Amino acid sequence: MQKKKIIVMGFMAGCPIAGVVWQHIHYIVGLQRLGHDVYYIEDSARLPYDPVAYEVNESYKYAAKVLDQLGREFGFEGRWAYCARYLKTPECAGMSLSAVRELYKEADAILNVCGAQEMNEDLAKSERLIYVESDPGVEQMKVDNAGGKIPDYLKQHHALFTFGELVGTPDFAVPTHSVRWLPTRQPVVTDFWKTDSPTRPDARFTSIANWNTSGRKDVVWRGSTYLWSKSLEFLKFVEAPTLAGEAFELATEIKDEHALNRFVTNRWEFTDPNPISIDFNLYKSYIQGSKGEFTVAKDQYVRLHTGWFSDRTACYLACGRPAITQQTQFTKLYGGDKGLLAFETLEDIVEGVRSINADYTAHCRAAYEIAAEFFEATKVLSALLEKAGI
Repeated sequence: MQKKKIIVMGFMAGCPIAGVVWQHIHYIVGLQRLGHDVYYIEDSARLPYDPVAYEVNESYKYAAKVLDQLGREFGFEGRWAYCARYLKTPECAGMSLSAVRELYKEADAILNVCGAQEMNEDLAKSERLIYVESDPGVEQMKVDNAGGKIPDYLKQHHALFTFGELVGTPDFAVPTHSVRWLPTRQPVVTDFWKTDSPTRPDARFTSIANWNTSGRKDVVWRGSTYLWSKSLEFLKFVEAPTLAGEAFELATEIKDEHALNRFVTNRWEFTDPNPISIDFNLYKSYIQGSKGEFTVAKDQYVRLHTGWFSDRTACYLACGRPAITQQTQFTKLYGGDKGLLAFETLEDIVEGVRSINADYTAHCRAAYEIAAEFFEATKVLSALLEKAGI
């Protein structure tokens, strides 16, 4: 593959949560390993979040510190910028604004990861913007609700990709009109996660979750509301640990006492998510130290049969940790047997736990093999660039 100049854009500095950081790092390092010159740019009018101060403010000092550290650790030192478009006169940390503007003109591809990067007059001059949608269903329902009218910010992209690998197929309920959505999935650099360390005897099925986010991306489509939060999905399966005969653990905060009590009485354990969220190495260690993952998917992903799959769950698999996760029809593409099990009912969960416990070593081996075959960053990103014609 010919060497290209590629920009990754996203929100790992403005929202430096560990899972978000890893999501972007996999793109950066994966593209580097394909031999490309890779840059990371955030050029946003959104105020950044400081997870240490627990606040959103105008200072981009923490965001710049994060990118400086990550640049040195992951090989893009001197190739990053955080541009604060929210200031009256935009300012940049890292590369200068003039250098960023020139880079936009020269880049062979600009990946808008999670569709998080807003358009601005400088970025709009590029004809190589690639939209990477991590939340399938939202844009498709909005377009259908608008009678097929495509929003300008989608039109400004050279190609549109989605983690909803079944979007546009007969399995997916929402018409896509004239929009061509190309399938992709979260890249994972598997050697960052692979571990030969055995799990502790007391290790649990775990997950890491932001508890209640409904309202932010809830969409009403054809008379029904499709929720973006996972909290109600967890509540549907709250009895899973009791029925499976062992405790599950969540790194999350549930502030509703009634809901929390339902979980605690059903053998759920909880750990403070804040240290894990701030430290991306601690996040990795928490996943590696787990027996496996048990988690649900967002209502939108499940009911619309998107084929979506979690980037965090892919990291569990790369650690050689098996996963039991809610069915979005991803098993039409991979998984469904050893290493990666899908569920629709409580009985499916109980059977999944029983199967993993009966041959844990084989499930761990299969989990890693799935990650290496289907999520390895160089494979995923090579396919993405080829489909985009880059």
